[in-house]
Amino acid sequence: MPEPGAISTEQLLLLEYERLKDEQRARIGFRDNLLYATLASVAGILVLHVQSKTPGTLLLLPPVTVLLGWTYLVNDEKISAIGRYVRTRIAPHFTTESENGQEVFGWEAAHRDDPRRRSRKRLQLAVDLLCFCGPPIGAVAVYWSAGHTAPALVAVSVAEVLATVLLAWQIVAYADLAATS
Repeated sequence: MPEPGAISTEQLLLLEYERLKDEQRARIGFRDNLLYATLASVAGILVLHVQSKTPGTLLLLPPVTVLLGWTYLVNDEKISAIGRYVRTRIAPHFTTESENGQEVFGWEAAHRDDPRRRSRKRLQLAVDLLCFCGPPIGAVAVYWSAGHTAPALVAVSVAEVLATVLLAWQIVAYADLAATS
């Protein structure tokens, strides 16, 4: 017989689930706003570039988009990790169906069984690469083609390209293109 006021394992797991879902919701909102922050940053830097007419201002774009892209990627991975944790660590502690025949935590797995999931994930991958890696590569290409390149800024731009390629590689690696699981 449990002690009065004792919390059962199921209650602890449900509390953990609620807290994880709160964190997941917060991370989703933050992650999604990073796309808008990136677009606003790109627009702001492009306006600065046009107003200053200085090719080097374009080299402000890669650090901004790589930083925002990395933050987006980290949050996206944590969102997926929370879902994976719920499916593999919390859900198995409960019976597979509730009293009314509904699967416990069914949404955690059901949304991954959508037949269009793979195409949606591929499109999201393209959007992520375009948003976070397209502008910095374009900015460096425009800078390099401007013809008025300073050696120090060329070195900086090469480092920016490497950082962007690293980000692109990580975005692809974490894309989660598997049809289900």
